[in-house]
Amino acid sequence: MPVALLALAVGAFGIGTTEFVMMGVLPLTAADFHIDIPSAGYFISAYALGVVIGAPLLTALAVRLPRKTMLLAMMGLFTVGNALFALSPNQDFGIAFRFLAGLPHGAFFGAGAVVASSLAQPGQRAKAVSMMFMGLTLANVIGVPLGTLLGQQVGWRATFGVVAVIGLLAIAAIAKLVPHQGRPADPSIRGELGAFRRPQVWLALAIVMFGLGGVFACMSYIAPMLTDVAGYSPANVTVLLSLAGVGMTIGNYLGGRLADKALMPSLYVALLALATVLSIFTVTAQGKVGAAVTIFFVGVAGFMIGPMMQARIMEKAGGTPSLVSAAVQSAFNIANSIGAYLGGLVIAGGLGLLAPNWVGALLAVLGVSIAAVSGLLDRREARVEKELALAS
Repeated sequence: MPVALLALAVGAFGIGTTEFVMMGVLPLTAADFHIDIPSAGYFISAYALGVVIGAPLLTALAVRLPRKTMLLAMMGLFTVGNALFALSPNQDFGIAFRFLAGLPHGAFFGAGAVVASSLAQPGQRAKAVSMMFMGLTLANVIGVPLGTLLGQQVGWRATFGVVAVIGLLAIAAIAKLVPHQGRPADPSIRGELGAFRRPQVWLALAIVMFGLGGVFACMSYIAPMLTDVAGYSPANVTVLLSLAGVGMTIGNYLGGRLADKALMPSLYVALLALATVLSIFTVTAQGKVGAAVTIFFVGVAGFMIGPMMQARIMEKAGGTPSLVSAAVQSAFNIANSIGAYLGGLVIAGGLGLLAPNWVGALLAVLGVSIAAVSGLLDRREARVEKELALAS
């Protein structure tokens, strides 16, 4: 694999850390700003909103830029946003700076996925994309626990100051290791938007929104499941989340390799595995060992899907992959919102803390159903092409 993928992984590590470490230091920020926990939750929402808006907007604005320049610009904006958040004087500024930090998230991954794919040999493109996303999954294993610990020992501002330093390291690595990419072949927003006229692109985004929504239905409420149901102490939750992060890293690794071998069959298996594991979790969460083992496999099954969908959507976008590749990150955050909302709905409805797992399983089944429709369209298109070739 090209060494340039390491530079992209460093950037992904920083982005993954800042996105998820906020959950670990949320009580610290709430205390510092003299606000309650629900109000501090706006820091999470502001980042997610930045991702959803920034992915298509910044990709569209920078469509004429060489992709290396795009990567450097997005990582620069990311670094500034996190540095300013670390210096926030009050909640309002904090929300604004978290939104700013989230804006380049999707555009960076969109451009990075295209660059990673272009650097790989034929038949290894999904593997290359998964290597970049390895930084995102490792953030859950290393960055988030260490960032939370740093926040507890030194203060949450130090955590985001370190994230800004990681951003600077990523800028230096990209500048040094990523080769010049030149301008995109069709540097027009009209050409990029044209990809959204393809039904398969929308089906791919729907698979991400609903299939991965199953992961977030579970993970959004994993802390109370582990403490109130499985019987773990709050201090052990961070360790168990790291275990889930290890599962995510392995799943991401496997997903990239399986996608290069047999993308759609592997996607069906991953979504069905996710539905099965989430269903099993409603039983295994009753005990400590069962909960720990199952949360690991939730991470494996859920994050196998990511590189598969990134490869799928770039394949279906044709020659204009930048905007739709960035849109995957918007869909990912919509999945986060859908899963968290529906999971909270069933808990509020009195169905218990484990009910989000059933919601997640149903969302995964919906995801595989959409994938099946997409596969049927593939076969129909292939049949039509074959008939046309025979006719000519």
